[in-house]
Amino acid sequence: MSETIIDLIRHGEPAGGRRYRGHGIDDPLTEKGWSQMWHAVGGYKSWHHIITSPLQRCQAFAYALGERHGIGVTVEPRFKEVGFGEWEGLSHDVIKIDRIDTYKAFLRDPVNCRPQGAEPLDEFVRRVGAAYDETLSRLQGRHYLIVAHAGVIRAVIAKTVHAAPSGLYRIKISNGGITRVRHTGEGGVLELLNGKLAD
Repeated sequence: MSETIIDLIRHGEPAGGRRYRGHGIDDPLTEKGWSQMWHAVGGYKSWHHIITSPLQRCQAFAYALGERHGIGVTVEPRFKEVGFGEWEGLSHDVIKIDRIDTYKAFLRDPVNCRPQGAEPLDEFVRRVGAAYDETLSRLQGRHYLIVAHAGVIRAVIAKTVHAAPSGLYRIKISNGGITRVRHTGEGGVLELLNGKLAD
């Protein structure tokens, strides 16, 4: 297998403050959010293609970046964020104060102690993994960018380093942060986490 480079960028700060946004809440980026993403990519434009989550906090930037550099963009629905069920739209402070026992259980065991109605974590990891594998196979030997969410990037990292889903929330993914995975015949290697690209 020839070398394939995958860059992933998390969307910037969304409107509405710090709250649980899965795929049920789709806030647009704030001005700061746009700035975070442009700052992270700088003048870099060496991608053959851009793939984005369908949610507007990712898709708007993906199309703007693609238009700026003449790079094609594809929407991949399976790269949407994990669903948080009844936590969707609630602030982190509300969950930590009003639902402290549920929150602590979630932190201890995010696989088995999901918010009511949330997408099962194993299913989420499988859907992201399937989309990622298909993308990798289709664009083998090329360099591409995935514009996505913290959960999606965590799932890709866990897949790359063979980590269990139970450890997903122990990986910090910053708004506008760049992650890079390089794939060769021996598999993928995590090269960059929460970085930015040089011009």
